[in-house]
Amino acid sequence: MNKPDGIKAPDFRPLADRLRPRRIDEVVGQEHLLAPGKPLRRAIETGQVHSMIFWGPPGSGKTTLARLIAAQSNAEFLQLSAVLSGVKEIRAAIDQARKIKEEQGRRTILFIDEAHRFNKSQQDSFLPHIEDGTIIFIGATTENPSFELNSALLSRVRVYVLKSLELPHLRMLIDSALAATGAVMAPGVRDRLAQAADGDARRALIYLEIAMSLSEGGEINEALLDEVITGGSLRRFDKGGEAFYDQISALHKSVRGSNPDAALYWLARMLDGGCDPLYVARRAVRIAAEDIGNADPRALAVALDAWDAYERLGSPEGELAIAQAVVYLACCAKSNAVYAAFNGAMHDAREQGSLEVPLQLRNAPTRLMKNLGYGRDYRYAHDEQDAYAAGENYLPEKLRGRRYYEPTDRGLEARIAEKLRQLRALDEAARGKSGAKAISVSPTRGQDGGHD
Repeated sequence: MNKPDGIKAPDFRPLADRLRPRRIDEVVGQEHLLAPGKPLRRAIETGQVHSMIFWGPPGSGKTTLARLIAAQSNAEFLQLSAVLSGVKEIRAAIDQARKIKEEQGRRTILFIDEAHRFNKSQQDSFLPHIEDGTIIFIGATTENPSFELNSALLSRVRVYVLKSLELPHLRMLIDSALAATGAVMAPGVRDRLAQAADGDARRALIYLEIAMSLSEGGEINEALLDEVITGGSLRRFDKGGEAFYDQISALHKSVRGSNPDAALYWLARMLDGGCDPLYVARRAVRIAAEDIGNADPRALAVALDAWDAYERLGSPEGELAIAQAVVYLACCAKSNAVYAAFNGAMHDAREQGSLEVPLQLRNAPTRLMKNLGYGRDYRYAHDEQDAYAAGENYLPEKLRGRRYYEPTDRGLEARIAEKLRQLRALDEAARGKSGAKAISVSPTRGQDGGHD
């Protein structure tokens, strides 16, 4: 049934879609890509587009840019979601693009949302069609392309990094939406909405649309907005995603750098974003062993106590114990000497093969083992002067004199280092006649213990 003349059909599209920019100058944010003279803007304006990946957080404008590129270059726009599509849908899109090319002489932009969700074979299926010009491939992802996309696909596209919208950008966006819809919002309430959106344009417009539907006369006050955003304003944090690893890396490095204020901030960011506090507690134990070690052995106990306290109390009370531990770890003297020593020992254990235990260190519970020399010439340390068997070798013969642990001169390790210097001097004196020398190792170590 046709609508009577003069009556428009209602537009049921979400506000974010209705207000989607139609020209480059309407795009809010991303000046590093779209300012006059920037390569991406030039490509859009000239219509000389290429296959590309948009990498950025939700609500940063990835889909909008893809649509703008298609419109500006007079190309057909096809869209697939990697969450909902498979090989069948990919083939159908390629066939449609080929038909458009042959019958209309037009290019097709194939936009793949959540491109990282496609597996290797699905990603590879686009390669020949990118190369022969059947499609211009534009993928959108919130995950690091270096980890989630095949190198073969990355070699055929250019990656553009989109950034979260800043508060001035979000204020401009909200003001435009208010002007377009006729809704009314005081500047302070608008700023509260911009803050709650946390850099996400789509989230800002969703909150606004919900508030408009609940308002009386189109006026949105602070109480109404708070009702809308309560429970929905968690910061961007996806366990297993880019933000997760960036923030835990920042927390770890802040503690290692002895900055308790930064460490507390990143802890708060993670907890505010919904991170499991027990994950942070476990990481604190790792930090205590890796970055503090024997410079302050109490750090490990403090971290374990915080873990235990959280398991007993839960949130929010237990989170304070984790915060206490994080501050203590940040303020501790730092040493990675045990970490480096352990890496060195593990390297030798893997690379040197199954070296035999020296005979004097072996137990000899049977007569045969005694006859073979097991335990012979073992020096019982408690029977030696100062309970130390100077010059004794406890390593396989091939590794005699190897040194892994080199204490720092910080915290308790300064005293440990002095003690070891005294013992090693006794060893040198006892070994003087043999000419044996200690060998110190400096193993290659990961910057962040292989985690960040």
